[in-house]
Amino acid sequence: MLIRSTSALIPLVTLLIVRPASGQAATNRPSSLHFVQFGVALTAENLLSGGGVCPNDATTPCILGPGLGVAFRMGYRARSPWYLGGAYETSRHDSSNILRLGILQQLRGEARYVFDYGNRLTPYAACGIGAATYGNEWGIDTVGPSVQFGGGIEFQASTTTLVGLALSWRAIGLHSWTDGTGQRRGNDFLEMGISQWVALDFVLEIRNPLPRW
Repeated sequence: MLIRSTSALIPLVTLLIVRPASGQAATNRPSSLHFVQFGVALTAENLLSGGGVCPNDATTPCILGPGLGVAFRMGYRARSPWYLGGAYETSRHDSSNILRLGILQQLRGEARYVFDYGNRLTPYAACGIGAATYGNEWGIDTVGPSVQFGGGIEFQASTTTLVGLALSWRAIGLHSWTDGTGQRRGNDFLEMGISQWVALDFVLEIRNPLPRW
């Protein structure tokens, strides 16, 4: 009788031990895959401060205002929480009718730290550094460095498709230049005008698994 009772308890004890361990492993396990990740984003940029690009003593309106555009990204998502990649963004901005078509172009390297806990909805922190140009109809009237910090959230819609939102603060330094009205711009700091922005991205990205190694 004792032998039968002991035999009956063995599967129950085994189940209680194995199930919590399995759940813990599933929650904390690192990703076993790495990916090429690429996509597109619709971006809205709001000007917080024009800095020297829109000097207080200017006799003409600000040449660089809020804008809408599109960004293209491609990068590498490692097995660790890191994503490293690059982005090209082009956006049309309000130039107070000084330019026919004010175009801001940005090229930057980006990094993300993904807080991956095994959920389909995942937050991340992000930063980037690069260069920007501004001019009429994709021309280049001025150029300078840019930096950004922010974060976002991504939702895994399928095994290969991610959708999400990203919010970032950006600083863009544009080298001093004289616009078509004769107004000198961007000469407040090291011959640059530093503008500050907040940008909102609506993101669609695809990730393709890479071979194991």
